[in-house]
Amino acid sequence: MNAQQTAAIRPFRIDVPQAQLAELADRLRKTLWPNELPGVADAYGVTNDRVSGLAKYWLEEFDWRALEARLNAYPQFTTEIDGEDIHFLHVRSSRADATPVVLTHGWPGSVLEYLDVIAPLTEPEDAAAPAFHLVIPSLPGFGFSGPTRSTGWSRYRTAR
Repeated sequence: MNAQQTAAIRPFRIDVPQAQLAELADRLRKTLWPNELPGVADAYGVTNDRVSGLAKYWLEEFDWRALEARLNAYPQFTTEIDGEDIHFLHVRSSRADATPVVLTHGWPGSVLEYLDVIAPLTEPEDAAAPAFHLVIPSLPGFGFSGPTRSTGWSRYRTAR
């Protein structure tokens, strides 16, 4: 894309088909856990207890639809940047004096890290506090961005 072109910004809404969620649950139920060396704890990576506990949480407690609804409460979009499909939230303040700001998560992370600060930043309770228009992108290859089509996505390239 050259300087004369502008990438299209497309509205985005998360709508994971129930069949995909059911397939994930089935895969988690069918997981074959590897044997661990006795007495090494986490010296060789994450323990089976830790990973199986996470799988159990995903199967029995995590509510994907609630998280999906929470994310869909905010305006979301996708666009192409540097040859990659990038997902982002764009939440505007109602205040005319609001300052635009980009909030980027780290690795491994996601836009979920910012959900609790969106309201206080865009619509602060104190009228004297600054307000912000927020752009919260999912890093290339994370969340609903990507998958990446090129290599070299370091923190420097992502920041640029």
